[in-house]
Amino acid sequence: MKKTSAKSSKISIVLPLYNEEENVELQYKNITDNLKNTKLTYEIIFVDDGSTDNSVMILKKIAKKDTRIKIIQFRRNFGQTAAMAAGINHSSGDIIIFMDSDLQNDAKDIPMLVDKINEGYDVVSGWRKDRKDKFFSRKLPSRIANRLIARVSGVRLHDLGCSLKAYRGEVLREVKLYGEMHRFIPIHASWVGARITEIPVTHHPRQFGTSKYGIKRTFKVLLDLITVKFMGSYSTKPIYIFGGFGFLLMVMGMFSFAGVIFMKFYNNLSMNRNPLLFLTVMLVIMSIIFIMLGILAEILIRIYHESQDKPPYKIREMTNLKNKK
Repeated sequence: MKKTSAKSSKISIVLPLYNEEENVELQYKNITDNLKNTKLTYEIIFVDDGSTDNSVMILKKIAKKDTRIKIIQFRRNFGQTAAMAAGINHSSGDIIIFMDSDLQNDAKDIPMLVDKINEGYDVVSGWRKDRKDKFFSRKLPSRIANRLIARVSGVRLHDLGCSLKAYRGEVLREVKLYGEMHRFIPIHASWVGARITEIPVTHHPRQFGTSKYGIKRTFKVLLDLITVKFMGSYSTKPIYIFGGFGFLLMVMGMFSFAGVIFMKFYNNLSMNRNPLLFLTVMLVIMSIIFIMLGILAEILIRIYHESQDKPPYKIREMTNLKNKK
C-alpha cells in the first residue's frame, strides 16, 4: 500500500463558493485555527462561482495578509463541478481536500482525512453520520440517492453528497470533470483502481445565507447516475447495451407479431389496421431513440472536453496564483 509522508506533503484545500459573504471569513478562520497547531503545509483555494455579493472583496482583503489564500474568480456561474475542476487544475498539493464554504463542514476533521491518506488510501470520503439538515427535503432524498448509487456503482459509501473529502493529488488529477459529475468523483477514481474509505465527520447546521440545493437536485443525481453507470460499465463495450436493447426489441417484436397473428385468425382483425401494433412500434422506437440520443450526447461531450483539453469554465481574475496553460 502506497503511503504519503506527512512531513513532506502539501495540502490543497479547495472551497467552491457562491454568495457566501457572511461565511467566508469565518470559514477561513475555522481552517487556520484548526491547522495552526499541526505540522501541515497547506494552501486554501477559494473558487468564486460568479458571486454577486461581497464574497470576493472580503477574500481579497484576507489574501493581502495571508499568501496561502488563493482566489479564482469566475466570470459567471458555471456550477460546482467547474469550480472544483478549477481548484484541482490550480492546486499544488500532494493531497487535495474539498469542503464547503458555508461552515457546515468543520476544519478540525482535516487532519483525520490526511491521516487516512497517509495510511495508503487514495480517496477518503466524509460521512455526515449526524447530519444537521431538514429530514424530508435534504436527509431522506440523500439517503435514497446514496443507497441507489452504491448499488448501481458498487462503491459502498454512506454519504457521497458530503463535500468534505480528501484525495491523493496524482489520482484526482487523472479524473476529468464535466457537467454535474462532482458528486461521483469517488466512482470515477474507483475506475482507475483508487483505494477508497470513509470516516464520520462533524456537520453543523447552516447559520448564515441560504442553501443552494433543493429537492430537484435528487432528480439530477438520478439522471447523472444513468450516465455514470453507462460510462463505467459500457463505455468500452457499448455493443452490450445497444445489443441488449436490440435483443429486447426483437423479443417484443416477436410477441407483438404473435399477438397480431392471433387477432387475425381468431378475431378476424386485419393486421394492417390493428392500432395496437402501430402504437407499440411507435412507443418503442421513440423511447429507444431518446435513450440512445442521451447516451451518445454524453459520449460526445466527454470526447469534446478530453480531446481539446479545454476547462469547463472561464476565469476573470486570480489572486496569489499563476495562470496554468
